[in-house]
Amino acid sequence: MAQQLSFDLPAKTALGREDFFVSPANALAVAMISANSWPGNKLVLSGPAGAGKTHLAHVWAAETGGRIIQARDVQYEDVPNLARTPIAIEDVPMVAGDLEQQKTLFHLHNLVLAEGHALLMTGRLAPKLWELPLPDLQSRIEGAHHVALDPPDDALLGAVLAKLFVDRQLNPGPDVIAYLVKHMDRRFETAAEVVARLDHLALSEKREITRALAIRVLNTDTADDESDN
Repeated sequence: MAQQLSFDLPAKTALGREDFFVSPANALAVAMISANSWPGNKLVLSGPAGAGKTHLAHVWAAETGGRIIQARDVQYEDVPNLARTPIAIEDVPMVAGDLEQQKTLFHLHNLVLAEGHALLMTGRLAPKLWELPLPDLQSRIEGAHHVALDPPDDALLGAVLAKLFVDRQLNPGPDVIAYLVKHMDRRFETAAEVVARLDHLALSEKREITRALAIRVLNTDTADDESDN
């Protein structure tokens, strides 16, 4: 029997404050974002991929009239315009290999603060581990107040899974999320991968997302891990 053709349509990610689930793992970061008053007018937000850094940056930007830009996309000639509002610079460690881009970010860092606006910077690791070769930029970042998004607890992991399903307009069985929380690798990246695989498998087999399907996906992950060893 021929399988149904599947189309991997992009998920529509909800990034409003009401879409962000608060738990002990991220409560401090949420409080700092909500405060809108940081020492030195700048904040570093760190956490693993999928932890909610971009989501919180969007919440902050919406509430402050700020803008969001990837560190690698900042152009030197655009710095004066970018410095006119609060700004979030995402994935700063990604420019560790580009000294000229670091100089551009250093210029933006100084001008934003000189203009009296707030500066939010994000990265996966704590800022002291960003190891940017430009000493002036690295030291300024390390001098910023830092708050980390911790690994997910049960409540947060369940909420993240639920949101990932909603973003893909999926409605899993009521026991699916509970099973995944109990048995999957507790990483945000893994949650996104598992939901994507469930979506693809359910579509290709033209079936609902059930606990049995979740078991198949997680068992496949385990088999793949064992074959790699």
